[in-house]
Amino acid sequence: MSNPSRRKLITSGLAATAGFGGLAAAARLAARNGLIPPDSGGLYGPGETLTYGAQRLLTAHSHAREFPKSLISKPPFANETAPPTDEFKRLRAGGFRDWKLTVDGMVAHPATFSVSDLKSFPRSSQITSLGCEEGWSYIAEWTGTPLSHILSATGILPGARYLVYFSIEKDWWDSLDMADALHPQTLLAYGMNDADLPVPLGGPLRMRVPRQLGYKSVKYLTRITATDSLKRFGKGLGSSSPEGGYSWYAGI
Repeated sequence: MSNPSRRKLITSGLAATAGFGGLAAAARLAARNGLIPPDSGGLYGPGETLTYGAQRLLTAHSHAREFPKSLISKPPFANETAPPTDEFKRLRAGGFRDWKLTVDGMVAHPATFSVSDLKSFPRSSQITSLGCEEGWSYIAEWTGTPLSHILSATGILPGARYLVYFSIEKDWWDSLDMADALHPQTLLAYGMNDADLPVPLGGPLRMRVPRQLGYKSVKYLTRITATDSLKRFGKGLGSSSPEGGYSWYAGI
């Protein structure tokens, strides 16, 4: 995808100040560049399109801010999760040795990885903030395998546009476009603050997407599916988040 000219960006920015007409103009620009989010319909659709399109065009290669160790939160905040299922309890009792992450869909080599497998791959660490739409945040050091490494190992196909990823918790899933999926800060996180990732914070494995709000960093990750369309997943809005009233794209 080619970036629009500076003239187009300025024009769309000016148009956006003109209210509904500006939103429509921005939506047309986003459509020309293939930047229409899956939740683009309905009353708030033009605004969702404007947010997603503008951030992708202007911050495609940006990085989330990273912090020194001295600013790590003590202790980090663990928001409420559903009661553990019997399957989760069984896996936890076994030290998560049998925990599996399946990668399938539009990949040349579908595969299943244990947490030990992931720990044997190249690792990356970052000290970034996890922010919630409810207003709280914390800073932690996250360690894991770059998602881009797993996509390279399984052979992501050229036609794949999104990754859909699922938690062991029923009905908890989300998705990313390839810009965030391949971003060097996006991790399959299994460690936090020089220890294994605590269960209340998503252990043994969670997605970590520091360029988006916390609900995109789904806990208890068990499956990733590469796809060219999000229409056949859930209600076609890209994740369970917009089905519950939140935005699909949650860039910060």
